[in-house]
Amino acid sequence: MVIIRGTRKVLDRVGAPREPDTASTTLLGDWFATVLFWRPQVALFVNATTLLPVFTPLAPAATVLQRFPDTLAVVLRAHGIAEHLIDSEIAETAEQRLAKTNNRSVVGVMTDFVRLADWRCDEITGPDDLTRLSLQLAQTPCSPLYGRHISPDRELTATLTA
Repeated sequence: MVIIRGTRKVLDRVGAPREPDTASTTLLGDWFATVLFWRPQVALFVNATTLLPVFTPLAPAATVLQRFPDTLAVVLRAHGIAEHLIDSEIAETAEQRLAKTNNRSVVGVMTDFVRLADWRCDEITGPDDLTRLSLQLAQTPCSPLYGRHISPDRELTATLTA
């Protein structure tokens, strides 16, 4: 089970939050989500542990949480993560709980990713472009990671190989 912590933009479109009674059981832990008002609209998911960004089309908003595991698998494969780790993570993310954001640091990184991604929104024509954007932003140095592995792609590799 994974907890997805949504901003007000996500909660207004996807559904009412419920404070989870348990913690995420995935290797990567909680995910944070927001909406980008591009044409078409896009959802940005950021992992609380690694700060890994994952972009996915928002429409239809009612099913974006159910579609997230498939998009996550594509991004993890693109990062060269072992297939057995991907399968384990995707199996755990099949069940989701939606909650409010609870970490201002992750929300701040998510805001920075949105600003960086806004420069590229005109280049987005499909899901492959969103995957490419996820991979590009994963190389961005993030201040919460300075004491560890500096960028989300390196943090992801270190977290999943530990």
